[in-house]
Amino acid sequence: MDFVLPHLLFLLILLPIISIAQNNGNVTIGNSLTATDNSIPWLSPSGDFAFGFHPLDQADLFLLSIWFDKIPDKTIVWYAKLDNPAPRGSKVELTADDGLVLTGPQGDELWRPDSIIGTVANGVMSNTGNFVLQDSNFSKLWESFNNPTDTLLPSQNMDIGGMLSSRQSETHFPKGRFQLRLIGDGNLVLNTINLPTNNPSEAYYTSGTSDSVTSNPGKQLVFNQSGDIYILRDNNQKLSLRQVKLESAAEFYLRATLNFDGVFTLYSYPKNSNANGSWTPIWSVPDNICVENVVLTGSGTCGYNSICTLGSDQRPICTCPKGYSLLDPNDQYGSCKPDFIQGCEEDKLSTGKDLYSFQVLTNTYWPNSDYAFLKPYTEDQCSKSCMEDCMCAVAVFRDGDSCFKKKLPLSNGRVDNSITGGKAYMKIRNNTSITLPNRCLPIPETKKKNHDNLILLWSVLFAGSLFVNIILIVAICVGAFFIYHKKLNRPTRNFNAMEVNLRCFTYQELVEATDGFKEELGKGAFGVVYKGTIEMGSTVPVAVKKLNSSFQDYEREFKTEVNVIGQTHHKNLVRQRGFCDEGLHRLLVYEFLSNGTLASFLFGDLKPSWNQRIQIAVGIARGLLYLHEECNTQIIHCDIKPQNILLDDNYNARISDFGLAKLLIMNQSKTHTNIRGTKGYVAPEWFRNMPITPKVDVYSYGVMLLEIICCRKSVEMETIEEEKAILTDWAYDCYREEALDALVEYNVEELDDKGKLERYVMVAIWCIQEDPSLRPTMRRVTQMLEGVVEVLVPPCPFLFSRTG
Repeated sequence: MDFVLPHLLFLLILLPIISIAQNNGNVTIGNSLTATDNSIPWLSPSGDFAFGFHPLDQADLFLLSIWFDKIPDKTIVWYAKLDNPAPRGSKVELTADDGLVLTGPQGDELWRPDSIIGTVANGVMSNTGNFVLQDSNFSKLWESFNNPTDTLLPSQNMDIGGMLSSRQSETHFPKGRFQLRLIGDGNLVLNTINLPTNNPSEAYYTSGTSDSVTSNPGKQLVFNQSGDIYILRDNNQKLSLRQVKLESAAEFYLRATLNFDGVFTLYSYPKNSNANGSWTPIWSVPDNICVENVVLTGSGTCGYNSICTLGSDQRPICTCPKGYSLLDPNDQYGSCKPDFIQGCEEDKLSTGKDLYSFQVLTNTYWPNSDYAFLKPYTEDQCSKSCMEDCMCAVAVFRDGDSCFKKKLPLSNGRVDNSITGGKAYMKIRNNTSITLPNRCLPIPETKKKNHDNLILLWSVLFAGSLFVNIILIVAICVGAFFIYHKKLNRPTRNFNAMEVNLRCFTYQELVEATDGFKEELGKGAFGVVYKGTIEMGSTVPVAVKKLNSSFQDYEREFKTEVNVIGQTHHKNLVRQRGFCDEGLHRLLVYEFLSNGTLASFLFGDLKPSWNQRIQIAVGIARGLLYLHEECNTQIIHCDIKPQNILLDDNYNARISDFGLAKLLIMNQSKTHTNIRGTKGYVAPEWFRNMPITPKVDVYSYGVMLLEIICCRKSVEMETIEEEKAILTDWAYDCYREEALDALVEYNVEELDDKGKLERYVMVAIWCIQEDPSLRPTMRRVTQMLEGVVEVLVPPCPFLFSRTG
């Protein structure tokens, strides 16, 4: 007891000292942080700022960042620019040679600061919010203030060439569309960029401090401790961005942020506020981003076909016009799409007048989408001209005699109150459905009876013989009996009304078209495909699929093919020309695609070019996106594989073979059904009595994407080493071990485009996640393939089938 008591007293004295040491802002070499829910960050001495892992809305993802720690919402002011957020279990460590090193749970490096010259002695989280790496002489080797993201803090300056880049949205941190730059001529500018590149559009705000305007151009953007933000000129004169009386910096937190919507704003937050405090905007530039941000290329502040209105907080509000809806419901600042089909060919297919009406908008303008300018013109002439023009989407009448006709897509849409008396006539289709001509409708019974009676009457009048009339009546009765008997013995069909838009062929027509089913193109479980030609104004090559009547599901196959393809039209789907439904004969007629299947293209003797393959991969993704989200009836294909992808003359991918497809009404997300698909491409939920969703197609697409990348089949048990036999397993192992060169057999073409190669492999791994909820939608897949959104680091896809 005598020994223990002094030690306890010593520890009680030591604990406050340890606590102070931990909160002095210094970080020693070897210290590290791990991305977990209870990770303790590195704090500044005041406790105002913290450096560490900030949890994101996405499950198990964290952002290495600096934030205001005493504010309830933990506002982020700097973050490491990663390709993807850090997954749970990632670690950042301070090292002498490389400074900060961020690694993933498997030890793969995710981020490190720009090259550091010298040896790091320690790190410092300062009270200004600047995280500094310094050497033993206290010289700065790297600092977050010189590598800003979207925010500046008091005492932080930006030199020529410096830049702030907006994030994608309030809660998503990939690179956004807006930049604030101090460019080489001394001008401070705001501009959009054309993602996924950094290519800037023309500036929508300039400070007017370039060397072409003044002999004393700007040389530095300064944010001083009192909260004033100004441009320091060559002669040390100061040009404040806004002349506004500021709150006391001692009583308020301050930050200047380039918001995700392109507005640069100075904010304040009371330091001694309760939990209900909030950031208050002090000033913003530009004054009206809706009016001032007009670009020749790109959509402007809001997306295409959208309208920008300035809110009371000087921030833009983006809305879709009547008859339009968001292309991505989760992106309120994105593009709008018309909820109807407008076009010259489509208008010809609709009967009657008054196809369209107008939504009249005042002081609304799209400055860059003109294709016709009519002057002098009256308002009535302007609206009538647009109504009668199948290319016209909007007519704007202004200045009393000027008419501007505009076509889609509309860019830079905004409400501009300076356009006094201006009106925009926005064309909206009255009936969103298009009635296409019916080619195979049966003659109504009443008309058929009248027609028969008329024939009988004329026969009586011209025959003049009771005997002839009796023979004729007998013949009609016998014919009617056989027709009726045939109908009784023929299976009942409940086809979708869309099928009448397809041509009905007789069996004999298709026998002649295929020269007696002479040239076989391919064979599958449901039947054989033959090459043929038909006359449709000209001789058109076709592929005729003859279903096998002995197969128990051939009726379902036939109905599904007709119903599904009959209501779709997309450049990445095979086009159906017609069908035959006669007696026991069920045949489907498609366009003929000269380059065969993707399977023969990929798995032949010659390896196709990398560019061709990625073009095909994106095309298939767009086709699936159309089926899943853009059809009136959602369609799950259920059998995506290379054998069911056809290639046209230009090697564009066309999805075919919808015989196993499942149709769902829109917003119906799940269904239980029997197992469908092909071994090797079938999603795990088919075998687990789980609900079937469009994610089964995403899984199959992921397997096929790996086949496209590697030019090999997903399962090769006999011709390849055991560890490479299952492509999905081997691809993930190669990705985890950073051995993608082995995955593509060290092919130069793919390795010269290694960034895209890695992105495509990561997308494929996301698609083949055994947990369907982790798989992205096909919209997200398409965006990731095209580089529109960043691809996060995928987890191990084999949660259920692997233990290690």
